[in-house]
Amino acid sequence: MRHTLTIDDRTLSYLDFGGPGRPLLALHGGMSEGLAFAGLAEALGGEWRVIAPDQRGHGDSDRAPDYSRAGYVADAVALLDHLGLDAPVALLGYSLGGLNAVHLAATHPDRISALVDIDGAVEVHPADGAWMDFLKGMRYSAPTREELLAAAGPIGSQFVAQALRPLPDGGWRLPFHPQDMLDSVESCRGDHWDAWLGSTCPAVLVHGVRSTSLPQAQADAMVSRRPGTSYTPLEGDHFVPFTDPAGVHGAVAKFLATL
Repeated sequence: MRHTLTIDDRTLSYLDFGGPGRPLLALHGGMSEGLAFAGLAEALGGEWRVIAPDQRGHGDSDRAPDYSRAGYVADAVALLDHLGLDAPVALLGYSLGGLNAVHLAATHPDRISALVDIDGAVEVHPADGAWMDFLKGMRYSAPTREELLAAAGPIGSQFVAQALRPLPDGGWRLPFHPQDMLDSVESCRGDHWDAWLGSTCPAVLVHGVRSTSLPQAQADAMVSRRPGTSYTPLEGDHFVPFTDPAGVHGAVAKFLATL
């Protein structure tokens, strides 16, 4: 189920969970990978064919020269072209992937039939904090798993413990380069309202009501300002896909059933 394509001499790796259902392109969050959607693919059963790339600089995909919205979106379009998916597809994104999905739907409305945004904000103003500090202190590779996890610290290890990659010549690496993630976070900074309001397909905002990444007032405004957008609140914070996967899967399945 894992495949690759080449874009500008870079490898983009992706998972195609297969099945006869309609295609659903799923874009993971930062410091994650396409495998994060394995549970969703199972929950949706044969109704939907989940296609989940490791976005640039994540998982098994190569590092990229930049982490702009245009770059992420171009990779997603290249994947749709590679798969021969010319008809509009449903699109889902979480966090970083949610912002990328919003821009993809706005810039290529003919390719997208519906949008699922899971706790992806449109006003992004990252500030230094504990999670930024752990990225700055992380090592990309180390001779042993234990050394790599020790450098990641208690926060970082939550993201990478199950996702470390062995190196061909021995040792281990993270599923992302820390500097790439810092660059990716910084490239998200700003106001993305034009992109959010730039698509007209049916949409749902799945929101962790205690999320500090997407405050309640902003979530309410996103729903009220964009026609055709429904709202599903879930008890949890920004990491609700990991703390309440059943709730997220149910919310996504309910929305997709309306299409």
